[in-house]
Amino acid sequence: MVGEELSITARTNSGDLPEIWRHQISTPGLPQTIDAHYPDHPDGRSIHQPRLQPRSEAEIAFMAIGPGTGRWLKKAGPAGTARIRAKMARAVELATVLGNDKVDQALGLAATAGRFADEDLLSILGHIADSKPVGEVVRPDEAHSVQNGTIGWQALGQ
Repeated sequence: MVGEELSITARTNSGDLPEIWRHQISTPGLPQTIDAHYPDHPDGRSIHQPRLQPRSEAEIAFMAIGPGTGRWLKKAGPAGTARIRAKMARAVELATVLGNDKVDQALGLAATAGRFADEDLLSILGHIADSKPVGEVVRPDEAHSVQNGTIGWQALGQ
């Protein structure tokens, strides 16, 4: 590592270690893929997402809920979500009670919003049940703070 970058070197036949590439460091759940590293992929696209292939009965039951399950899995894994199997089992239980359509919609919304905590699916289902319009998905970031009075901190140290 060199500061905020990863330096990649290669040993030559003469024993030297020249730098061959430099990358910005990525963060968990937000990998960086450089298309130039994958020149053989069609349309200049980087690597394709693997096809989901459920193997166990539990995985088959989860995937049977609907297409939202695939979106959820493809986002939850790279985000470093813990206890994925337990969350999948909970989604199957909820689908049995509430129906596949509602749970599938909630899983799709969870994937879009990046919500993979233990109670997020239940919270989204509650929101859907209250007949509130889904509206625009808001992702929390530094540009959108919900903390009151942050403007007052700007004068600190001046």
